[in-house]
Amino acid sequence: MVIDAMDRMKQKIKNLWKLCFNDSEEFVEMYFRLRYHNDVNIAIESGEEVIAALQMLPYPMTFGGKKIKTSYISGACTHPAHRNQGTMGALLSQAFMRMLDGGVALSTLIPAEPWLFGYYARYGYAPVFCYKTSDFVVADIPAPNQGGYALKMDDQCEEKEYEYLNRKLGERAYCIQHTNKDFRVILADLRLGQGHVCTLFEEGSARQKDDTMQGKERIVALAVVYPAGGNKWRIGEIVSDSSETRTLLLQNICRELNVPSVEVLAPLAAGEAGLPLGMARVINAKDMLDLYAAIHPEEETCICLTDEQIRGNNGCYHLSGGKCMKSAKCLPGRHLALTIGELTAKIFETSSPYMSLMVN
Repeated sequence: MVIDAMDRMKQKIKNLWKLCFNDSEEFVEMYFRLRYHNDVNIAIESGEEVIAALQMLPYPMTFGGKKIKTSYISGACTHPAHRNQGTMGALLSQAFMRMLDGGVALSTLIPAEPWLFGYYARYGYAPVFCYKTSDFVVADIPAPNQGGYALKMDDQCEEKEYEYLNRKLGERAYCIQHTNKDFRVILADLRLGQGHVCTLFEEGSARQKDDTMQGKERIVALAVVYPAGGNKWRIGEIVSDSSETRTLLLQNICRELNVPSVEVLAPLAAGEAGLPLGMARVINAKDMLDLYAAIHPEEETCICLTDEQIRGNNGCYHLSGGKCMKSAKCLPGRHLALTIGELTAKIFETSSPYMSLMVN
């Protein structure tokens, strides 16, 4: 009986998803087979009907080199007949409290439409995840010595390839990470979109004739490549041991795909301006400010924080000498009055956080 009830709820969420989103049947089936689970779902029902739902997908993230728990909002939707009635706002507030109880420090999301940046800002989200895009043109780069390396291009991924990607993403100080389970979902989505995982190996570690891999191979660069319409391709993620192996991988990808160029999405360097991608919201202000203060021991300030959804975050936070202390009221003297969204923007303003390969 419990299993039947869970299955019925899953089917209701799937039906609402199909009503609200214009995704292919193949993507919906993949998502509900591999990503959806009732434990990460939260919904509002009216009678026997689900009128709003969202999923809170767990992702680890590096924050100044430390690992924190984040919750990515996926599939947030409201039945057309129940929109503009505060239903999604009420659902988000419930989700925030569940995240707080689960030890989540930060919530993230990618708005499906540009106007939703303003909508989610009302609930404390700030547009902190940005990216840059550039065209890698083969003719613009002198051809390096191709000897010594081999390319593998596939829609599958071996464990060592995931381990390489995972290690490289973990080297980024502020970046959403992907567990092995997450990466299985990424690969399933990649296959639906007819994309590729492209891996550059040192020669001597290349594939044998029977298409198996030798034991002593060493990966030196890896990219995830998607079709971008027409004869264009996009690099959704690329990691490498050096700028030289990065260039060589991109050249090999262009050659294999028989295209003169590829679009490359990448994190911002310090001080660079970029394009908005995702938003974040602080869930546990004390935990995040403890981390922030430790990373910025030079900061001496008092923050008077207001959070309309998570009242437990309200109060004054005193940052001094790498420590954060909270009090119910601000001490006499100057202080910085911030909303939870403004606090989120502040703690990320110099760090250029990044997210990639999100199945959204």
